[in-house]
Amino acid sequence: MKNDIDVYVEQFPTATQKQLNKLRNIIKSTAPAAEEMISYKMPAYKLHGMLVYFAGYKAHVGFYPTPSGIKNFLPKLKGYKCSKAAVQFPIDQPLPQSLIKEIVAFRIKENASKK
Repeated sequence: MKNDIDVYVEQFPTATQKQLNKLRNIIKSTAPAAEEMISYKMPAYKLHGMLVYFAGYKAHVGFYPTPSGIKNFLPKLKGYKCSKAAVQFPIDQPLPQSLIKEIVAFRIKENASKK
Protein backbone atom coordinates (compact mmCIF):
# COMPACT_ATOMS: atom_id res chain seq x y z
CA MET A 1 0.00 0.00 0.00
CA LYS A 2 1.32 3.43 -0.93
CA ASN A 3 1.87 6.02 1.75
CA ASP A 4 1.89 9.81 1.42
CA ILE A 5 5.64 9.87 0.69
CA ASP A 6 5.25 7.38 -2.18
CA VAL A 7 2.48 9.51 -3.68
CA TYR A 8 4.65 12.64 -3.29
CA VAL A 9 7.64 11.02 -5.06
CA GLU A 10 5.54 9.63 -7.92
CA GLN A 11 4.49 13.09 -9.09
CA PHE A 12 8.02 13.85 -10.36
CA PRO A 13 9.89 12.81 -13.53
CA THR A 14 11.79 9.52 -13.31
CA ALA A 15 15.24 11.11 -12.76
CA THR A 16 13.90 13.17 -9.85
CA GLN A 17 12.07 10.15 -8.41
CA LYS A 18 15.32 8.17 -8.38
CA GLN A 19 17.16 10.90 -6.46
CA LEU A 20 14.25 11.39 -4.04
CA ASN A 21 14.09 7.65 -3.34
CA LYS A 22 17.86 7.50 -2.80
CA LEU A 23 17.68 10.45 -0.40
CA ARG A 24 14.73 8.86 1.40
CA ASN A 25 16.62 5.57 1.80
CA ILE A 26 19.72 7.35 3.14
CA ILE A 27 17.62 9.17 5.74
CA LYS A 28 15.67 6.05 6.72
CA SER A 29 18.82 3.94 7.07
CA THR A 30 20.46 6.60 9.24
CA ALA A 31 17.35 7.29 11.33
CA PRO A 32 15.35 4.04 11.30
CA ALA A 33 13.32 5.08 14.36
CA ALA A 34 12.23 8.38 12.79
CA GLU A 35 8.58 8.86 11.94
CA GLU A 36 7.99 9.57 8.25
CA MET A 37 5.33 12.16 7.40
CA ILE A 38 4.35 15.05 5.17
CA SER A 39 5.00 18.46 6.74
CA TYR A 40 4.96 21.81 4.91
CA LYS A 41 3.81 19.80 1.85
CA MET A 42 7.06 17.81 1.69
CA PRO A 43 8.43 14.55 3.11
CA ALA A 44 9.70 14.98 6.65
CA TYR A 45 11.19 12.90 9.46
CA LYS A 46 10.50 13.35 13.15
CA LEU A 47 12.59 11.95 16.00
CA HIS A 48 12.56 13.86 19.30
CA GLY A 49 11.26 16.77 17.21
CA MET A 50 11.50 17.53 13.50
CA LEU A 51 14.68 16.07 12.06
CA VAL A 52 14.99 16.75 8.31
CA TYR A 53 12.83 17.38 5.25
CA PHE A 54 13.34 16.87 1.51
CA ALA A 55 11.62 17.99 -1.66
CA GLY A 56 11.74 17.42 -5.39
CA TYR A 57 12.24 19.98 -8.14
CA LYS A 58 12.92 19.85 -11.88
CA ALA A 59 16.70 20.20 -11.70
CA HIS A 60 17.51 19.32 -8.09
CA VAL A 61 16.34 17.75 -4.85
CA GLY A 62 16.21 19.97 -1.82
CA PHE A 63 17.44 18.72 1.55
CA TYR A 64 16.34 20.68 4.61
CA PRO A 65 18.26 19.70 7.77
CA THR A 66 17.26 22.92 9.60
CA PRO A 67 19.65 25.89 9.95
CA SER A 68 21.97 24.05 12.36
CA GLY A 69 22.33 21.15 9.93
CA ILE A 70 23.54 23.57 7.27
CA LYS A 71 25.65 25.82 9.50
CA ASN A 72 27.61 22.93 11.03
CA PHE A 73 28.45 21.39 7.65
CA LEU A 74 28.92 24.48 5.49
CA PRO A 75 32.58 23.74 4.64
CA LYS A 76 31.60 20.23 3.44
CA LEU A 77 28.68 21.66 1.42
CA LYS A 78 30.93 23.83 -0.76
CA GLY A 79 30.00 23.31 -4.38
CA TYR A 80 26.29 22.99 -3.62
CA LYS A 81 23.78 25.82 -3.64
CA CYS A 82 22.83 26.47 0.00
CA SER A 83 20.58 28.78 1.94
CA LYS A 84 20.19 29.23 5.69
CA ALA A 85 18.27 25.95 6.09
CA ALA A 86 18.58 24.10 2.78
CA VAL A 87 20.94 22.58 0.27
CA GLN A 88 20.27 21.70 -3.36
CA PHE A 89 21.61 18.47 -4.84
CA PRO A 90 21.50 18.53 -8.67
CA ILE A 91 19.49 15.73 -10.29
CA ASP A 92 22.34 14.87 -12.68
CA GLN A 93 24.95 14.33 -9.95
CA PRO A 94 25.31 11.51 -7.41
CA LEU A 95 24.08 12.33 -3.93
CA PRO A 96 26.84 12.81 -1.31
CA GLN A 97 25.61 9.82 0.73
CA SER A 98 28.18 9.89 3.52
CA LEU A 99 27.68 13.63 4.02
CA ILE A 100 23.89 13.25 4.16
CA LYS A 101 24.27 10.43 6.72
CA GLU A 102 26.61 12.62 8.76
CA ILE A 103 24.13 15.52 8.74
CA VAL A 104 21.18 13.28 9.69
CA ALA A 105 23.22 11.72 12.52
CA PHE A 106 24.13 15.21 13.73
CA ARG A 107 20.46 16.23 13.73
CA ILE A 108 19.49 13.05 15.66
CA LYS A 109 22.08 13.82 18.32
CA GLU A 110 21.06 17.48 18.43
CA ASN A 111 17.36 16.64 18.86
CA ALA A 112 18.10 13.99 21.51
CA SER A 113 20.12 16.51 23.53
CA LYS A 114 17.10 18.85 23.66
CA LYS A 115 14.84 16.15 25.11
